[in-house]
Amino acid sequence: MLRTFLLAGLLALCVGAGCKAQSTAPQAASQGTMDAATLNRHIEVLVRSQFNVPQDYTVTPGQRKPSAITGYDSLPITLSRGARSTVVNFLISTDNKTLARLETFDLASDPIFSIDVSGRPIRGNPGAKVTVVNFDDLECPYCAQMHHTLFPSTIERYKDKVRFIYKDNPLPPEMHPWAVHAAVDANCLAAQSGDVYWTYVDYLHSHSDEVTGPDRQLPKSFAALDRIARQEGTLAKLDSGKLDACITKQDDSAVQASSKQAEAMKIESAPAVFVDGERVDGAIPEDQLWLVIDRALRAAGVEPPAPTPAKSASTGQPGGTGK
Repeated sequence: MLRTFLLAGLLALCVGAGCKAQSTAPQAASQGTMDAATLNRHIEVLVRSQFNVPQDYTVTPGQRKPSAITGYDSLPITLSRGARSTVVNFLISTDNKTLARLETFDLASDPIFSIDVSGRPIRGNPGAKVTVVNFDDLECPYCAQMHHTLFPSTIERYKDKVRFIYKDNPLPPEMHPWAVHAAVDANCLAAQSGDVYWTYVDYLHSHSDEVTGPDRQLPKSFAALDRIARQEGTLAKLDSGKLDACITKQDDSAVQASSKQAEAMKIESAPAVFVDGERVDGAIPEDQLWLVIDRALRAAGVEPPAPTPAKSASTGQPGGTGK
């Protein structure tokens, strides 16, 4: 489920294209007969077509400057709508024949390699060499699908070889009105027990309709979230006074800090899973997720579990043909 931050999404499209989006300008440019206005128009048309720029955005080439790449100048292009704008840097060949995108990546300090998971509840082996981090939204149906892929099938497959950690990344209230409140309540439980945190998360990802309610009244959703959290706390014999105070306060600062980290990592959808830094977007099938986890295990020097035998399409007899 995509966020509706248009500028961020547009920038993501440009970034995602990378050096792949390299095109040759029209033939007139190669003949050296294109004036500046025509060249800028061709640049605008190419950028719009290659990067699917929405029609209500303006595309404005800026002042070109020498770049560090021989034969190319740096060309900033401003993408704007109303008062909001962002600048995407392109390269243009000095002979005006080629427009390109070039990205550089920080192999040492990219945030995907340093996700802050301090104090977060852990499921699986705390000392495992491979960590699966999921930026989760407790109201998101796609997140629920991913959750059910992770638990129980994935954790049962990998047992003590992998640890699982959730970070908060609720989508905006206009999309998921009770997601932040749910994250706060979950963290109130986590402050006393990681196991109860996971029980609460399991429940919400299986009973979101109970929280939303048939009439979709937000106060009722909040009340349902608090009731469920208190029930889980009572069953686990948590300190009810501390839990009530935390739920009542609804301090969302930790949730917002996690969301800011997600934003810094250019996460614009939920769920977003990172397996030792390797990103997986969306609720993908478990066999595809397992390929990523197996790859991370091998890189860490751990042999993945043996492949699961294919299920027979027969009457249930091992190796049967159904005849």
